Amino acid sequence: MKILIVDDKQNVLSSLTAILENAGHTVVTASNGLDGFEKAQSQQFDLFVIDHLMPVMNGLVLVKNLRQHPEMQDAPILFMSTQGVESLQALPEYPMFTFSIAKPVDEQELFFVINQVSMQNTQSQSL
Repeated sequence: MKILIVDDKQNVLSSLTAILENAGHTVVTASNGLDGFEKAQSQQFDLFVIDHLMPVMNGLVLVKNLRQHPEMQDAPILFMSTQGVESLQALPEYPMFTFSIAKPVDEQELFFVINQVSMQNTQSQSL
């Protein structure tokens, strides 16, 4: 699976990249929402892993921009936040996220999401 991780913290990018690449996934990283949006427009991804609070363009604005493009309208998005999942659920943008997860990211939760996306991709390819 090809995954775009968008986070302004280098340690988060590095640790998630290592975990996902060790599991056999291809990972591209972006340091803010604008960088992530530019990469999303130039490549195709199976999953977007997006941080909530970032400079330049935050995660909410990035998600809104992704959802406005027909080719990314239904793309799986895992939204991460240090604010907790409960605070994300209160956001009007919450329905735009396919999954949400609290930071620091729990590896088991991350792989649960990866498996869900993988199963969805397999099902859609067999239709």
